Amino acid sequence: MAKDIGIDLGTANVLVHIKGKGIVINEPAVVAIDTNTREVLAVGEEAYLMVGRTPGNIKAIRPLKGGVIADFDITEAMLAYFIDKINVKSFLSKPNIIICTPTNVTAIEQKAIIEVAEKAGGKNVYLEEEPKVAAIGAGMDIFQPSGNMVIDIGGGTTDVAVLSMGGIVTSMSIKKAGDSLDYDIKEYVKRKHGLLIGDRTAENIKIEIGEVFDKERKESIDIRGRDMVSGLPKTVTMTSNETLEATRESMQEIISAAKDVLEKTPPELSADIIDHGVITTGGGAMLHGIDQLLVQELKVPVFKAESPLDSVALGTGILLENINKLQRN
Repeated sequence: MAKDIGIDLGTANVLVHIKGKGIVINEPAVVAIDTNTREVLAVGEEAYLMVGRTPGNIKAIRPLKGGVIADFDITEAMLAYFIDKINVKSFLSKPNIIICTPTNVTAIEQKAIIEVAEKAGGKNVYLEEEPKVAAIGAGMDIFQPSGNMVIDIGGGTTDVAVLSMGGIVTSMSIKKAGDSLDYDIKEYVKRKHGLLIGDRTAENIKIEIGEVFDKERKESIDIRGRDMVSGLPKTVTMTSNETLEATRESMQEIISAAKDVLEKTPPELSADIIDHGVITTGGGAMLHGIDQLLVQELKVPVFKAESPLDSVALGTGILLENINKLQRN
C-alpha cells in the first residue's frame, strides 16, 4: 500500500508528512543546477549549503518565489526528489497527496502544482489553502461555527485568514514575509555600514538578534562581508535595535494586511476572535517581539502556535486522517 503524504510546499522550506509516521522531511526549498546542461546536482539541505558559494556554472535556486512556482521544471525535479526519497510509491499503488498553497494562487498555478505532483508519482492530488491547514495544525477547531484567525508568516508570503465552519471567511495573502525581512536587513547593512552581505548572513542576523518590537533588546552580532569601498573582507557589529529599524516597513505591511482582514470580518466572528485570540504560525511567528507588536496593533490576544514551523505539515497530517471527506468534496 502506498502511504498518503502531505506536503507543505513553502518558499523557504519543504516539509513532508507521511500518514501514520509524522513529518519525515524538513529541508530548504533549494535546488542546485548546472546552468550549462540544466542538470539537477543537489536538492534541499545539500543545495542550501551551496547558496552564494558556487562556481559560475553551478547555480543554487529557489524554484518557488512568493509562494508561487517560478520555475516549473525545477519544482517538478524537487518534488520528485523528495517523493522518491521517502519511497512511498509501490508497483501497484500511488499515494494520495495533499499540497498546501497560499490563498491567492491562480487557477493556472493550481493546475501547474497538481501536474507536478502527478508527474512525481501522486494518485489523487488535493490542494488546500495554507492558512486553513496551518490553523488545523496549530490545534484550532476550525470546523465549529465560530471565528478563528490565523496569521501564517512564511518565507515568501504572509497569509492572514479568518476561518469558520471549516472554510475561509475572509483572507489576504501578501508577498511580505521572512524573505522580505532578510532583504531589508541586507539593504540596511549595505546602506548603514557600507557592507555587502549574502542572503544566508541576513537570515542568520534575523534569527540570532532580530527584533520587531522591543527597543530594549540589547543583543548584537559580528557580521562579515565585503566592504563596498575597498572591496576587501570586513567585519562590523550589528544590534537588535538596527534590525527593528531595518524591518519596520515590511512589518507595517504585515500588520496592515491583518487589520484589513479584521475589518472585513463579520461582527459575530470578530467577537469570537476577541475571545479566542489570534494564532501565529510559520517561521515569522518565531520573530522576537512579534506577539507584543500584534497585540498592540490589533487590540486582540495573540498566541504563538506550539510548533510554528511545522503547523502546516502537521495540519496536512490531520487532513490525511480524514482523506475520505476530501474525496467526497
